[in-house]
Amino acid sequence: MKKTQSPGMRLWAARVADCFTRNGIEVVLTGGACVSIYTRNKYASFNLDFVNVGGAPARSIVEALGQAGFRKEGRVFTRADCPYAVDILSPPLSIGAEPVRTTATLTVRGKKLKLLTPSDSIKDRLAAYFHWNDLQALEQALLICRSIEVDLAPVRRWAIAEGHLEKFKAFQRMPARRAKK
Repeated sequence: MKKTQSPGMRLWAARVADCFTRNGIEVVLTGGACVSIYTRNKYASFNLDFVNVGGAPARSIVEALGQAGFRKEGRVFTRADCPYAVDILSPPLSIGAEPVRTTATLTVRGKKLKLLTPSDSIKDRLAAYFHWNDLQALEQALLICRSIEVDLAPVRRWAIAEGHLEKFKAFQRMPARRAKK
């Protein structure tokens, strides 16, 4: 698991989000970058995964990121002075079968960044554990719980709907958690 990261991740994520906002494109940050934010870099992601929640055309995405100095390299966008690869995921914004209805918003140097809530970030990581036995994703979910207090009731409800109550119970038994029960 990566342990260090440039302190500019939040700022880069906010800059990219602002670039999209200025071009009328609605995005939400997901994945490991949310884990990094909620754990204060105890886990470091070097990808900024945004879901294109508004369904903007690919050419609009390329144009907006191009205006911000990013260029497309395969599936991701890069910029020479940015240590993070930007990946744009197709809508809908969902975790497993459940649509994400609420997002969090951070303001970084006057720029708004929409991202998964802590509970949804935990669900996102647990989805990889539930469906693919991804132990690194399980550890990331635990790191969020160790870093901030999170109400796990909606996570439990979601785990039941996903058919993974037993794996959720195993997650709840793991040590050093700060989450509400």
